[in-house]
Amino acid sequence: MGQGWSWPGFTAYLFNPYILGGAVTTVWLTLAAIAGGLVLGFGLALARLSPRRWLSGPAFFYIWLFRGTPLLVQLIIIYTGLPQLGLKLSVIESALLGLILNEAAYLAEIIRGGIQSIPAGQVNASRAMGFTDAQTMRYIVMPQAMRLIVPTLGNSINGLLKTTSITSVISMEELLRRTQVLIQEKFMVLELFLVAALYYLLLTTLWDLVQRRIERYYGRGYGPVDHAPLRAAELMEQR
Repeated sequence: MGQGWSWPGFTAYLFNPYILGGAVTTVWLTLAAIAGGLVLGFGLALARLSPRRWLSGPAFFYIWLFRGTPLLVQLIIIYTGLPQLGLKLSVIESALLGLILNEAAYLAEIIRGGIQSIPAGQVNASRAMGFTDAQTMRYIVMPQAMRLIVPTLGNSINGLLKTTSITSVISMEELLRRTQVLIQEKFMVLELFLVAALYYLLLTTLWDLVQRRIERYYGRGYGPVDHAPLRAAELMEQR
């Protein structure tokens, strides 16, 4: 069975419960990482925009550090390095922490670019009308910025669906890891890797459909979106 291509082997594992479980893990890992990354990334974006050095400085350092080092290295440090300092995390905790910390650095720049794309005159006008900074952000800035943020954020989620495969190096049982386990048992390398590739393709395609609906929602009442303010952030997002 390990010699040549096996159609029975390919079709048998196409709907294998073990592989399906790995795909489900990939999905919830992506959702959890993007949720945590958005919360942390939004805070980092506001800190970067702050005129106070004690806020913008650490935020800049964080973004520089996590965007400047590979996620693989970060995961290994979290999973194998932190225990040497007395902080031992499980595989799931390490995977989530690594993905969230890494993703937050990229999302922070996406959010910051969206916020900075809003003309300063609108912010000044809202303050002149008596809006607080929080109200200005909620009612004036973010509704307009989201139209620019969503497409790039959607691309980030698409990439994260595939990036979760890196957590297999610390034995996180997502789609790729479970595929590798089966390969070691069944010796069907091409068949099983093709099954995994099809699952990743299916997940990213489904997300693309969701993303298009979200973009249409935030684009109501507007013309074509000019993504120039976010182009630099999107280019840097490519890892």
